[in-house]
Amino acid sequence: MQSKQFLHVVGARPNFMKAAPVLRALSRYGVRQSLVHTGQHYDARMSDAFFRELELPEPDINLGVGSGSHTEQTAQVMVGLERVLHEHRPDIVVVYGDVNSTVAAALVSAQVGVPVAHVEAGLRSRDRSMPEEINRMITDRIADWLLTPSADADENLRAEGVDPARIHCVGNVMIDTLTRLLPRADGAARLTSLGLGDGEPFVLVTLHRPSNVDDSTHLRQLVSVLEEVSSGLPVIFPVHPRTRQRLGTQAVTAPRLHLTPPLGYLEFLGLQRHATLVVTDSGGIQEETTFLGVPCLTVRDNTERPITVTHGTNRLIGRSPQRLQLAIQQVLDSDRSGGTAPPLWDGHASDRIAAVLST
Repeated sequence: MQSKQFLHVVGARPNFMKAAPVLRALSRYGVRQSLVHTGQHYDARMSDAFFRELELPEPDINLGVGSGSHTEQTAQVMVGLERVLHEHRPDIVVVYGDVNSTVAAALVSAQVGVPVAHVEAGLRSRDRSMPEEINRMITDRIADWLLTPSADADENLRAEGVDPARIHCVGNVMIDTLTRLLPRADGAARLTSLGLGDGEPFVLVTLHRPSNVDDSTHLRQLVSVLEEVSSGLPVIFPVHPRTRQRLGTQAVTAPRLHLTPPLGYLEFLGLQRHATLVVTDSGGIQEETTFLGVPCLTVRDNTERPITVTHGTNRLIGRSPQRLQLAIQQVLDSDRSGGTAPPLWDGHASDRIAAVLST
């Protein structure tokens, strides 16, 4: 009897970190696997480098979609992937997270008649102004296997009337990648290049969501807070291409606010594990800081990962620059211990995924 054929679709950095351990776990079952990179993230530093660091195989197919509006990206992925599905005829398409490539792959797979497995299903922010929220909801309505990271995701799906037989709580696959690569994560060279000594406290920042960076005045206000914070504690801010574009020619003169290019996964993880505090608007970093026990301030009004607040080290502070400044000071003045990893965030989520999908 011929083994099952799996087609994995990835399109952006978070997908790569989720797909790597799933590919590895499924390989132990002797299944056939192909990897499609949609090209949604087309910057080599944010795409090709991640494939190398995560030891992902070279994609079998790269659709080369590149930039564009949400609608343009989604449509181009659907057109390109439809041809791939007819050619490869997989038994299961596996999609990850909530990017445009995710919902596009789910839609075209359903239209062609190929079952879909959604890794990281069930997350909800309750904010439909976020494209990611729409992507999550549509993908979960389509997918045959809903592979959830935590109990709150299960509850969301049940509340939406999803058949419980489709829901499988497997844990957080991002943590599989983190635990595997943590021994290799090293930010020492970056710290040295910035003039920071071993063990010196610092704040690590990432900002990329449109709600924070598209308005140049608001972004400038956030950067002004970071400049002020840096007078007391160094701030390292790897700048996403989107954020760099919005900053434009605005000068950042504070000597201890270090704006760097985007960092590879291992280097960023090496900084994150030793940070005094992380300021972010990224969903994945909320999860990583929770597992690492590092305080995290999320510059958003909501989160699709509330378990990082109820169990972990994350705190939602909204988008106000004034609240950000106050919250940073509160963290720096407080005992920063606390938080626990949620159940099944143990480095074995991919094994559970492989067991579910291979039966």
